[in-house]
Amino acid sequence: MRNFLTATLTVLVVSLFSGAAWAQDDDDQTVVYKSRTEIDFEGVEVAGELVKPQGALLLDRKRGAFNPLIKLRTDFDEEMSQSVNEVK
Repeated sequence: MRNFLTATLTVLVVSLFSGAAWAQDDDDQTVVYKSRTEIDFEGVEVAGELVKPQGALLLDRKRGAFNPLIKLRTDFDEEMSQSVNEVK
């Protein structure tokens, strides 16, 4: 029984570490890419239909109307009179 357990553990440990040996890469494999890639479309015939939106959609756009968050004041009469009273 003890020999069977030892043999089983040995096989298990060897199988766990053998995966790492298979996963090693060879360093001598290098990838070389071309410095320039040319694609020639001369021999290709492209047929299709141009789909674009209707002109009315583009011409009838309206600007959005938003409520202004800042109210512009034209005079500061009340503040000026208060500041004169503070100076006195």
